[in-house]
Amino acid sequence: MTARTLTPRQKIFYEIIFGTETPAGKWFDICLIAIILTSVLIVMLDSIWDLHAEWGWLFWQIEWGFTVLFTLEYLVRIWCSPNRKAYVLSIYGVVDLCAILPTYIALFFPQAASLLIVRLLRILRIFRVLRLIAFLNEANMLAGALRRSARKIFVFFSMMIIITMIFGCLLYVVEGPESGFTNIPISIYWAIVTITTVGYGDVVPVTALGRAISATGMLIGYAIIAVPTGIITAELASGLRGNHLTTRNCSQCSRAGHDLDARYCKYCGSDLPALHQEGD
Repeated sequence: MTARTLTPRQKIFYEIIFGTETPAGKWFDICLIAIILTSVLIVMLDSIWDLHAEWGWLFWQIEWGFTVLFTLEYLVRIWCSPNRKAYVLSIYGVVDLCAILPTYIALFFPQAASLLIVRLLRILRIFRVLRLIAFLNEANMLAGALRRSARKIFVFFSMMIIITMIFGCLLYVVEGPESGFTNIPISIYWAIVTITTVGYGDVVPVTALGRAISATGMLIGYAIIAVPTGIITAELASGLRGNHLTTRNCSQCSRAGHDLDARYCKYCGSDLPALHQEGD
């Protein structure tokens, strides 16, 4: 995937908005963090009824001001992006779009609860600038371990579904509707709550056999907690021993996993940031 040629003006905006190596780029990200935090603070204050009753109109105006500002930022990012499709489809591009759309949708559906999603997504926008922090290397390593563990975790999760269904059916047969196990889905819900050691107590067995099965499920729950942790830990150790790729993130599409001598992103073709050694 090749990057398109930018005009001199687009290059200036690209270095400021997407770049992290220049003072202007760093100041832009710092200001963006401040604006995001302020926006989140306004949303939090507006959720307090007393403040909303007195200052709701002002909060609404400020909220729309931030929405317009984020909309302009999103459009400028698309305009100066070397690979527009890569940015729009990247996680940062999707978050940027989803953070502004619900506010406009609320104009037509005022009763929609999607504004709550806006709050959450605006908090997620903060993580976009965390790529400037040295800890991003560790975050990339953890993400790689999770990705390599996906199939093992899926098999483990499938086995857990089978186990909970077996326990739920057993309790449905043993206890019955008299003890609150009125159907198999409710019994499976009880099994999930029990095996995960949450134990809400809204449905409990009363017979001796039912309690014995319940105790077995609790012990199994404690035993299986360590399984996914062990899988991910093994993948982390494997990555630490044999990792020959850098953890640089492309400033355009945010993807990592590039070769040591790579100058361009192998996913979108954009320039890669300079390689920093461990401890820089």
